[in-house]
Formats: sequence, C-alpha cells, structure tokens
Amino acid sequence: QVQLVESGGGLVRPGGSLRLACVASGNIVAIGAMGWFRQAPGKQRELVAIDAGGGRPNYADSVKGRFTISRDNAKNAVYLQMDSLNPEDTASYYCFAAVNRAPKWGQGTQVTVSS
Repeated sequence: QVQLVESGGGLVRPGGSLRLACVASGNIVAIGAMGWFRQAPGKQRELVAIDAGGGRPNYADSVKGRFTISRDNAKNAVYLQMDSLNPEDTASYYCFAAVNRAPKWGQGTQVTVSS
C-alpha cells in the first residue's frame, strides 16, 4: 500500500506565499514523475507543475514565474513553493506521483487566497 500525504494548505491574502509538501510512504520500489494538480469548484482538475525527474520541470502558464516545484528523492517528497498568490489560485491541490509505475494521488489540500 502506497500513500501520498499532503500538507501546507491554508488561507492566505493576495500576494502572499504558501509551501505545499507531499510525502510518499509505503511499499515503494521506484518513483518516477512527481507533481501537483489543482481543481477549483466547477472546473476540471488541471496540471500545476510536474517534475519527471530527468530534466526541467513543466509548469502551467498561469503559474510560471510564481510557483516552484522541487523534490527530495531521499525523502520521497515533492514540494510546491507558491508566491504572489492571487484569488484565481484558490483550489484544492493534489499531489501526484508515479510510484512503482502506477499513478498515485494524495487526498488534496485546500488553498484559499482571499483578503
């Protein structure tokens, strides 16, 4: 059994910052890509950032220059530093990881940007 557990969501004012963390645990042999998706109410889940592990991360155009993804392979962890947040970033954020060649998802963490 493999689990992804996210942390770091919350309420922040426009222009503020948050850092999300996701740690994978369980029967892990190998982890490929790790990343973050988000889903706002009434909208489809969308890619925010993904790190395939071998090159440059990919970002959604809407977050380029504001969000930074990083990973710590020794800890089976992936992070998302979110700066210059705006209300359009409000969503549930989901961690994704390809663990043992199977897609795994976290339970989601809420990020709300509001004054």
